[in-house]
Amino acid sequence: MNIRTASFGHPDAVKLNDRVQLEYAERYGDEGDITPLDPAMFEPPRGLYLIVYDDQGTPVATGGWRSQDKNDNGYADGDAEIKRMYVIPEARGRGLSRRVLAALEDDARAAGRTRMVLETGTKQPEAISLYTSSGYELCAKFGHYRFDELSRCYAKPLATAGLGSVPHDRRPPAECEAG
Repeated sequence: MNIRTASFGHPDAVKLNDRVQLEYAERYGDEGDITPLDPAMFEPPRGLYLIVYDDQGTPVATGGWRSQDKNDNGYADGDAEIKRMYVIPEARGRGLSRRVLAALEDDARAAGRTRMVLETGTKQPEAISLYTSSGYELCAKFGHYRFDELSRCYAKPLATAGLGSVPHDRRPPAECEAG
C-alpha cells in the first residue's frame, strides 16, 4: 500500500468520492453528503488530500483536511476539518483509515492547525469507533449538518509538547510507502 498526495479533483479522488456518496445515500436514505467542497480547499498549506493505492495501483482509500477558522458555522480558529475519509469495502480491516488519519493529523499539525475536527453520523458506527479510539471526543456541533439530529461532531487537540503552534517544514511526500 502507498499513500499519495493528490488533488480532490483528481480522477481517482472523484471516483472514490462517488463511491462514498453512494454509501452515504444508502445508509441515510438521501442524496449523500451535500457539504459544499472545492478542490482548492485541500491545497497546501491550507489543506491536504490523500489517496491510498494498493500494490496493483488501484485506489482503495481517501481522506483530506481543510482549514477552518471561527465563523458562523461553528468552527474555531485553528481548526483542521477532516473530510471524505473512506476505504472501499474490499480493503477494509487493514488499518488504512488509521494510517490516513495519522498522516492528516501530522500534516495539519505541521501547518500550524491546533485542533482536528470532523462530522460524522450515527449510521456510521465504524467511523465513530475509529475516531473515539483515536482520541477524538464529542464537541459542539459545527458545519453543514450541525442541526441534524443524526450528526455527531468530534474534536482532538493537535498541539503537542514542544511543538506548540510553530509550523515546521511540511513537504508531504508525493508518495510514501505505508506498510
